[in-house]
Amino acid sequence: MHATVKDLRLQARALLAATQRGEVVEITLRGKPCARLVGLAANQAEERPSRNPAFGLWADREEMDVDAEVRRFRASRTFGIND
Repeated sequence: MHATVKDLRLQARALLAATQRGEVVEITLRGKPCARLVGLAANQAEERPSRNPAFGLWADREEMDVDAEVRRFRASRTFGIND
């Protein structure tokens, strides 16, 4: 299916419905292809993002108290300007 940028602006809902039916919509700007609308497969739409590798970084640290370290990071800072 082909549509112009103007069609995309005025009939976005209909074009998105076409992608949900499995159609690929090619968008043209001044007669030249510039984009392609493709619907997501059912399994891609429900895919969860990968886990951040930094999550739980300190979970197994025994040589320090994690809560105390976080409090130290969040403590107000002094810069020695008025000392």
